[in-house]
Amino acid sequence: MSDPAATDLRDLDWYGEELGAVVHTGVTFTDVDLTEAVTRGAVFESCTFHTCRFNASTHVASAFVACDFRRCSFFDAMLDGCKLTGSVFSECTLRPISVRGGVWRGVGLRGARLSGIELEDLDLREADLSMADLSGTSLRGADLTGATLREADLTGTDLRGARLDGVDLASARLRQTRLDLAGAVLLAEAHGAVVDVG
Repeated sequence: MSDPAATDLRDLDWYGEELGAVVHTGVTFTDVDLTEAVTRGAVFESCTFHTCRFNASTHVASAFVACDFRRCSFFDAMLDGCKLTGSVFSECTLRPISVRGGVWRGVGLRGARLSGIELEDLDLREADLSMADLSGTSLRGADLTGATLREADLTGTDLRGARLDGVDLASARLRQTRLDLAGAVLLAEAHGAVVDVG
């Protein structure tokens, strides 16, 4: 393991490491291999990850708050009950990935490829999903209140039970998108319809 007081960690091999509940604040990680690593209750706050590998890693009840992920790979990673509030992903490989609940409020996933992923019951309030590929993704029960979905691809996306308060679907790509009654009403009203469900 590295010096916990270090603020710039490079070229580390944490392959298969049990990192447990480590705490890092304001650290820049560059070319760190976290393949098959495991965190439980870890906290990474205001950290930057450059070209790091999270492939097949497992993160349980861990927090990545206000972190910046750039060109990182999460191939086959598991995020179980994690908090990613305010974190931003740029040019990252995010599929396939397994997600079980958690709080991703205000996360930046602009242009991300998330097709076919299960993001059910996830807190995505105020998330930036503009231009993201969410085709075939399940967002059942997710909270998308205030999220940005401008020009997002929602082809075949399951939005049943999702909270869509304050969401503008007018410019999203909708084809065979699955909506419940509340979602269908919201969509119709966004296109100027007056819906009478009485």
